[in-house]
Amino acid sequence: MSNNITIITDAIGKKIVLINDLRFKGKTKEEWNEIEIFLKEYIGKYYEISETAEKIYIGKDFPDEFVHGKDKTVLKGPNLKAKANASLAIGELIQIADNKSFSPDYGNKHGKKSKYGWYRYDTRLALPVYNDSGEVQRYNIYKLRMLVRHDEDGKLYLYDFLRTKKETSSPLE
Repeated sequence: MSNNITIITDAIGKKIVLINDLRFKGKTKEEWNEIEIFLKEYIGKYYEISETAEKIYIGKDFPDEFVHGKDKTVLKGPNLKAKANASLAIGELIQIADNKSFSPDYGNKHGKKSKYGWYRYDTRLALPVYNDSGEVQRYNIYKLRMLVRHDEDGKLYLYDFLRTKKETSSPLE
């Protein structure tokens, strides 16, 4: 974990990945190309979900899906910026994931890549909001749905982060 990224616990005991410095605005195609190149560095690594001790591997399909998937194309404004910056904390977002749910690979759409179905988990991210003088005013919290495929090889692979959405609760001060 870098000094830029911290895992904190909110008032009700839920974990949040806090990113202290934003790197991406998520607005340009060039920036998303940079994000895809950055995410390729994760391929072959794995991270463990603290709550379940499940190992989540990063496969070759993750960077492309994260950057070019349907979910990213419908995001706008702060939610798009949050997804872009989530790329900085993949390991931490996996680590704090909870609320696991299962769904089969309907119609065998993904074949061997998700032979044993799909899992979804909730994870949370906090990003700084700066005032006019460049100082952190508060942190906005975003909820993301982590999509994991259960491959024919028996391993769990991160596929994407979906439904990146700002929480309507009070921001962190």
